[in-house]
Amino acid sequence: MANDRKGTLQELPLLPLRGQIVFPTMIVPLEVGREKSIKAVDQAMLEERRMVLAMQKDTKVDDPGTGDIYSVGTIVEIKQVVKVPGGTIKVVFEGVSRARIDHYAGEEPFFRVAVEEYDEEQAKSAEVEALMRMVVNQYERYIKASKKVPPEQLVTVVQVEEPGRLADTIVAHLTTLKIEDKQSVLETFDLVKRLERVSDILTGEMEVLELERKINVRVRKQMEKTQREYYLREQIKAIQKELGERDEKGTESEEFRSKIEEAGLPDEVKEKALREVDRLEKMPPMAAEAVVVRNYLEWVTNLPWAKMSDDTIDLKKAEEILENEHYGLKKPKDRILEYLAVRKLVEKMKGPILCLGGPPGVGKTSLAKSVANALGRKFVRISLGGVRDEAEIRGHRRTYVGAMPGRIIQGMRQAGTRNCVFLLDEIDKMSSDFRGDPASALLEVLDPEQNSTFSDHYIESPFDLSNVLFITTANVVWNIPRPLLDRMELINISGYTEDEKVEIAKRHLLPKQRKDHGMTEDTLEVSENVLRSIVREYTREAGVRNLERQIANVCRKAAREIARGDATNVRVTVQNLHNYLGAARFQWGKKAKEDEVGVATGMVYTEVGGDVMPIEVTVLKGKGNLLLTGKLGEVMRESAQAGFSYIRSRAKELGIAEDFHTKYDIHIHVPEGAVPKEGPSAGITMATAVVSALTGRPVKASVAMTGEITLRGRVLPIGGVKEKLLAAHRAGITDIILPKENEKDLEDIPGNIRKKLDIHLAEHMDEVLRLALGEAPLKDEVQEVPPPAATLPAPETQVQGTPPVV
Repeated sequence: MANDRKGTLQELPLLPLRGQIVFPTMIVPLEVGREKSIKAVDQAMLEERRMVLAMQKDTKVDDPGTGDIYSVGTIVEIKQVVKVPGGTIKVVFEGVSRARIDHYAGEEPFFRVAVEEYDEEQAKSAEVEALMRMVVNQYERYIKASKKVPPEQLVTVVQVEEPGRLADTIVAHLTTLKIEDKQSVLETFDLVKRLERVSDILTGEMEVLELERKINVRVRKQMEKTQREYYLREQIKAIQKELGERDEKGTESEEFRSKIEEAGLPDEVKEKALREVDRLEKMPPMAAEAVVVRNYLEWVTNLPWAKMSDDTIDLKKAEEILENEHYGLKKPKDRILEYLAVRKLVEKMKGPILCLGGPPGVGKTSLAKSVANALGRKFVRISLGGVRDEAEIRGHRRTYVGAMPGRIIQGMRQAGTRNCVFLLDEIDKMSSDFRGDPASALLEVLDPEQNSTFSDHYIESPFDLSNVLFITTANVVWNIPRPLLDRMELINISGYTEDEKVEIAKRHLLPKQRKDHGMTEDTLEVSENVLRSIVREYTREAGVRNLERQIANVCRKAAREIARGDATNVRVTVQNLHNYLGAARFQWGKKAKEDEVGVATGMVYTEVGGDVMPIEVTVLKGKGNLLLTGKLGEVMRESAQAGFSYIRSRAKELGIAEDFHTKYDIHIHVPEGAVPKEGPSAGITMATAVVSALTGRPVKASVAMTGEITLRGRVLPIGGVKEKLLAAHRAGITDIILPKENEKDLEDIPGNIRKKLDIHLAEHMDEVLRLALGEAPLKDEVQEVPPPAATLPAPETQVQGTPPVV
């Protein structure tokens, strides 16, 4: 439809509006407060009461310029002006027509614009009539769906017959419409396009109302469900309170629900735990099943599913802690510092499984504690000694009475964090029976590829152990099953040397015992020579546990003297040490005093460290029997048979009658007969003793030997070289015979010990005999009456426990 347009320009004052639009034919009261606006109204009152109202583009601007005002506005007529307190005026405007600003005639003291006025033609076409009916119907549906427009507005709109006024009236009453959309309707001069624009706006508003309706229905249903559950719970609480079954502080189920929310459980575990809470609510409080569910929820909510402690990875500080808390142990310390270095560089790494293997008392457990201190992590220790039930590791299923999680999950609950240091002590002491194999259950725990989803039978959900630093300890590594040992990085900790023991006693043991017994350096003086005497004469061990006991014994007796008032301070010397510890228990230098026939000194390795062990052989008239005594194991007996066969094959070269095995019985005895002995490494020692007994040539008392023998006389390598050499040094041995292939193991021997030992490396039994029996010419045949076997004093100590490996 065409619009009449007045081509002439007329100058009128301009009033900028903020956030409001006045359409033609509308009567609108407005409050005017800005100084320029008041002057514009005053000027309009002096002229024909006509002025232009146009909206600002940005409502936040207090002093708009010409570019901040829309170019299309409304020419209005001022109907009434009322002054109100505060310097403002209230003006009632009536819209006359649309107007387009052609240019600004002035900006001070108010805006004055030249505008073109538009008058709308009132004739209606069929298209306009159809659009009007459609818009009215849409507006009617909008009013019915919306709660924000009063129904009376529909009556007002229906009575409007002019199409332009109809569109303007509907848009003016849409309170939720954006001000920019209203401005776009004001700027649409064509009636058809304006009605179409209003129709589009109403369609959009209806879509928004439909979405609001759906959201309201959904929210209302949720609220009704929540209110219903709240109402029912309140009823349950009231019933329980009347029955005396409810604590005033709240029900258990509420407490469990809050714990579950706070525990940071994985979604699967959280869903399962909430189901268990629902089950618990439906059970009588004293039901047996309720106790099971309650215990399960306690365990699940107290596990550290998401709690992690911060690692304090300072290599210098960690090295300082390890050095201060432990003397020696270079290899274990280096490996731990390497782990810390990698942990610092790699944000996410799989924790290694370290196995500290060595005799008792060398500091394996305390070293693990030091690792936790260096990392700033929680420390947990569990002992696996004597564990023979798989459920100890994986837990029991909840169907059993008194079911509990395994020791791994118990340790994690005790730690309270997912990245603790976890010590599995005495892993070599596990055994298996009809209840399963706990060592096999540990395979999942100690495998970095699997332990991120460790499954406990009680918890029934995977628990992540990949952030835990596992450390295991063992006295005898070969007791650990091979698949389990394969998953661990083995670090051997050998026994201490004499000098190391003295340093440990001086730095750690003596200060600790002084403190435990309420004494100081002034009240108890113990010199380094006294500590060395205690090590030599009162202890014989690989570690320092017995050494600490002897120092504690000295401290107790000194404390008794001071407490009784006999002395104010006590000074312990080498001369008066026997007053505190009694007579010396061990003789420093245990080797034989003189060379003996038929007695060779072997070296053994036990779970308490190395030791020396004499092997006696005597030759008796008989029928060629080989007697073995001393509670020898199967491997050791076979080793003696191999040595005996070698001697028979070399009888002529050794100067022994070739038929000696038909005339004489040979008796091999290893002292300390109550202690089981096992292993092949005494082969060359037994063969040497037999050759000595048959030839009458004495074995050198200063020589100790170890090595396995073959039927051809080859000397094969053995294990525990460091421990055996330290034991030989303690016994006063100066010459050592080792297999040639054990030369690589000599790097582990402390330099001060190697200097005091003359180590011979042998590849064949002929070399061993030459070193042990000397260079004397061999006899052509044995004596008719075999030489008497050397006798040895009764052993001074007996070591109980795992058989020594010789």
